[in-house]
Amino acid sequence: MPRILAIDYGQKRTGIAITDELKIIASGLTTVPSETAIAFLKDYFSKENVEKVLIGEPKQMNNEPSESTPVIEAFVEKFKKTFPDMKVVRVDERFTSKMAFQTMIDSGLKKNQRKNKALIDEISATIMLRDYLTRYMI
Repeated sequence: MPRILAIDYGQKRTGIAITDELKIIASGLTTVPSETAIAFLKDYFSKENVEKVLIGEPKQMNNEPSESTPVIEAFVEKFKKTFPDMKVVRVDERFTSKMAFQTMIDSGLKKNQRKNKALIDEISATIMLRDYLTRYMI
């Protein structure tokens, strides 16, 4: 069965999360340098069956686009050109980084471990995916 993949794209790093085949569990997959995200996804899609990709949409509290929107929109366009048959769903990513950091605290990670921005990006992607599954798959 195909999976759903979530991408938390950033200027430096991209967090990636994936569901299990039954689309019940969202798990962090990895964090990659953003300039290598498309190459990583090409390789991943060649090995795994993915039916849909969620890409975070940054918004401010007033629903206006955030300052990082142009960078993410450029990635979305490149993604769609590279993978024209892949269904893309944009999801609100507000507060995912803060929630990821709180998750790290709640999990008992030490202060030094919580400085790992790559882990925050991976957890953020996982939170986006988990929220999507909760809202639309159950």
